[in-house]
Amino acid sequence: QVQLVESGGGLVQPGGSLRLSCAASGFDFSRYSMSWYRQAPGKERELVAIIPDAANTGTNYAESVLGRFTSSRDNVKNTVFLQMNSLKPDDTAVYYCKVRYWSGGRYADYWGQGTQVTVSS
Repeated sequence: QVQLVESGGGLVQPGGSLRLSCAASGFDFSRYSMSWYRQAPGKERELVAIIPDAANTGTNYAESVLGRFTSSRDNVKNTVFLQMNSLKPDDTAVYYCKVRYWSGGRYADYWGQGTQVTVSS
């Protein structure tokens, strides 16, 4: 079955960097675009980045992270990454990866368990 497992979160000072990973299994990873979302306390979950499948190019980013975050994927290791630089306290959130998977004649969203990122001095 589809599984997504995030890792790499932690506590970092403002201006610091973190690299998140999302290990995927149970589907043909290279054929699917992958997304990163985040949810801060008391706020709705928001889209951070969408990285296309292996046949396409051009990752889209939320305006709030543009120029600071970079997403990439390794289609051999079935893993997607989110490199986060110049972190700000407003980046504090639980970060999730997601895949919209086609199965049984319909799309369904699968989420990882999330990884906590805390930006604080």
